[in-house]
Amino acid sequence: MLKGKNVVLAVCGGIAAFKAASLVSKLIQAEVNVKVMMTKSAKEFVTPLTFQALSRQPVYDNTFVEPDPTKIAHIDLADWADVILVAPATANVIAKLASGIADDMITTTLLATKAPIYLAPAMNVNMYNHPAVLRNVETLKQDGFIVVDGSEGFLACGWTGKGRMAEPEDLLQVLVNHFSVRTGVFTGKKILITAGPTQEKIDPVRYFTNHSSGKMGYAIAQAAKNQGAEVILVTGPTSLQVPQGIHVEHIVSAQEMYEKAMKHYAEADIVIKAAAVADYRPSETFSQKKKKQDGDWFVGMERTIDILKTMGEHKTSQILVGFAAESEDVEEYAAKKLQTKNLDLIVANNILMEGAGFKGDTNVITTMTKDGKKKDYPLLSKTEAAKWILNDIASYIERQVNQ
Repeated sequence: MLKGKNVVLAVCGGIAAFKAASLVSKLIQAEVNVKVMMTKSAKEFVTPLTFQALSRQPVYDNTFVEPDPTKIAHIDLADWADVILVAPATANVIAKLASGIADDMITTTLLATKAPIYLAPAMNVNMYNHPAVLRNVETLKQDGFIVVDGSEGFLACGWTGKGRMAEPEDLLQVLVNHFSVRTGVFTGKKILITAGPTQEKIDPVRYFTNHSSGKMGYAIAQAAKNQGAEVILVTGPTSLQVPQGIHVEHIVSAQEMYEKAMKHYAEADIVIKAAAVADYRPSETFSQKKKKQDGDWFVGMERTIDILKTMGEHKTSQILVGFAAESEDVEEYAAKKLQTKNLDLIVANNILMEGAGFKGDTNVITTMTKDGKKKDYPLLSKTEAAKWILNDIASYIERQVNQ
């Protein structure tokens, strides 16, 4: 899958630069064409000679060194790349990219390229969680950069938490996934996606909800739009920015999500129900705030409409995709849901697994299809997971056409 691909690796100044050397070795073993760029700070951790020996290519570390007078080095490199991976991506370079600063070999090349760019951040956990860094990362995501987070763990600085760079094996898999994704299957298709939580009102100040952030559904919406689909996003309350070019329907309750989703259902080619819809709502609500009183307060609950089941019952030609976020017997529940709700594909994940729960930027998924195919994936960013989910939907559609 990777043989003959052109990958530019941009190495920034952090202790995780040693992992970049291992990644180059693995890419060369996969018969990838690799060219390495380095910041001045990166050379304090690993020498250019190391990457030159591993990649069997010159290392680019100075914008003003032009070995070939017929070419501008950073433009030539930008045009050569099929994909660019920044690993490790430091807080400094992330800030430069988010601000459009181009003052070294890496930043000038990244501003000039039209190739997809992946970022593998690596830094102290407190740096990673600083509002400025979080803001810059979010800006880059909106600009189309794909962020590949590593797992939480022990950091070189002695802290434990988020900030470790993704392992070379995981980054290699990210690139495999990138070049595996089919294109063209979704061009012109109408895809209906539900995302986020619902809120079930008790009184003017209280409601029942869940921990869903909507990030997975929004990532799928963006990926589908990038692949040429016409996307309709029905979303519960989130703090996320709706991707440009997507028709959005904002809802609050499960009933509202049902009504909006069914409004678009008949015209959809593919439906991906990623929302975490409340199964129950209060059977009694109050127009005024319920006052505190002595003793306990018991809230009666009634079932909401099962949107996915209703869609399965009324399915004509739609490809119907559901999610199974479970805390136990994940695959068993997912397989049952796939069958009983008349789905074509289901995405299962264990919400208790590290990196796979609600609100985070990563996920660990398993996809299962109606025709018996099953795929397990490692820890991926939700952006990468979204692309892989769409890839598996595309594979399923192709198999149905070729039957």
